[in-house]
Amino acid sequence: MLQIILYLALGVIAGAASGLTGIGGATILLPAFLLISKFNQHTAQGTTLAMMVPPIGLLAALTYYRAGFVDLRVAGLTALGFLFGGLIGAKYAITMPGYVLQKIFGVALLIIALRVIIEKRP
Repeated sequence: MLQIILYLALGVIAGAASGLTGIGGATILLPAFLLISKFNQHTAQGTTLAMMVPPIGLLAALTYYRAGFVDLRVAGLTALGFLFGGLIGAKYAITMPGYVLQKIFGVALLIIALRVIIEKRP
């Protein structure tokens, strides 16, 4: 029962972060699965991707759409590209050692974090 509550809470936290900032699965759940669930990198990534299969962002996206903050053309084209890119990335990822994937993920997060912190926009 405690695990059920833990995973539901992780989902709520990731969903709230996603609705608030656009992040969620990869930046919150994947590290949580590595640290809390003790999943290996492959299982953490696969579980995060499986979680995204249902329309998890539907209500948050609808809220943004109703407020006029969604470009459907860009979202559709990006989703189509994401479909094929996800397939390509998964085919490569399952052949790599977990520690390599973990390092790639960490470096990607670090670069993204530095860009967000350093970038100057009004």
